[in-house]
Amino acid sequence: MTDRREDTMASDKTSFYEQVHDLVRQIPVGKVVTYGQVAALLGSPQAARAVGYALRAAPTHAELPWHRVINHRGQISPRYPAQGPLLQRLLLEAEGVHFDLHDGVDLSVYRWHPQHMEEAEVEHPSDDQV
Repeated sequence: MTDRREDTMASDKTSFYEQVHDLVRQIPVGKVVTYGQVAALLGSPQAARAVGYALRAAPTHAELPWHRVINHRGQISPRYPAQGPLLQRLLLEAEGVHFDLHDGVDLSVYRWHPQHMEEAEVEHPSDDQV
């Protein structure tokens, strides 16, 4: 029999991972966010590493634009398998994201600034309801 606390912790992790996946799916083509930015937008500013775990745990068929998440320096974080960073760079370049001579992305140009999460959740009446 599993401990209720273990069930809650597993559920919290799953819920956070799903929130990460949902937010990352909203990043427009040609834009990037940082791991820390995703964590902060989800209300867990200290969970940047958990964002990386969530992206890595995504099913391969998830149609998740994981490549649009980079580190706080504007660089691609090394990972396993070794070809992952090259693939990520190729995918970003195909979307029009440019890298500088130090393999960095200018976050002042390419960082996505979504509407505040609460604003995005507010229902706006359609024109025919006004």
